[in-house]
Amino acid sequence: METKQKYALITGATSGIGFELAKLFAHNNYNLVIVARSQEELDVTAIKLELLFGTDVIKIAKDLFKMDEVFSLCEEIKNEGIIIDVLVNDAGQGLYGEFKDTDIERELNIIHLNICATVILTKYFMKDMLTRGKGKILNLGSVADKLPAPWQSVYHATKAFVLSFTTAVREELKGTGITLTTLVPGITDTDFFNKAGMNGSKNMQYKETMAKPADVAMDGYKALMAGEDQVTSGFKNKAQGNMHNMVPHNGVIHALYEQQKPAGSR
Repeated sequence: METKQKYALITGATSGIGFELAKLFAHNNYNLVIVARSQEELDVTAIKLELLFGTDVIKIAKDLFKMDEVFSLCEEIKNEGIIIDVLVNDAGQGLYGEFKDTDIERELNIIHLNICATVILTKYFMKDMLTRGKGKILNLGSVADKLPAPWQSVYHATKAFVLSFTTAVREELKGTGITLTTLVPGITDTDFFNKAGMNGSKNMQYKETMAKPADVAMDGYKALMAGEDQVTSGFKNKAQGNMHNMVPHNGVIHALYEQQKPAGSR
């Protein structure tokens, strides 16, 4: 039996797209370092992955809303002597509501998680990859990165940052052996909407049409392994992206405002 020596570090690995990516890496002969806030959820996830794939799973409980815990995650992995071959920045959250009404502390936490943690982890592990001349980084974007969106103003802005940041750093690293890929999912059947307080939005009326996390993860994994710059998961999302390019900007923003409104509202 082949010894698994490669390690993939995956944040937000206990559910949704992150968990499906963890399964793909384990299936393809990677050991895992999985990160989430809940030790209990990490323990359950590790057992599942170990039973399914016989892979080595290192569990690290960190609250990535807090920047000191992001830095301590980097140091903990370094002190354990673990070499990260692939970094997956999957952890992310949103918040639903009009900006005048939403909680500023929650929004700052989302900025810390979606932007700051991604930047810190990318810089730290990218530098280590550069010393070896190889490595891959997958950052989770969203179709939200294409346009500002009322009712989710902060979340969409953070995802626009992720796409811009990842694309720019990828260009800087050409020829180094390091590749950065942005995975751009659309509306996916995960716990994101519950955590964001979106269960009452019009989007949730179309739950049966949501993408499956496993399908999104597969698109991201294939693009990452192929060294692609970005991948939009799902034909519908690609088509919508093309449509947005053809419709006047203000018209799209208003359409998004109507789409995101609470169900039953006018």
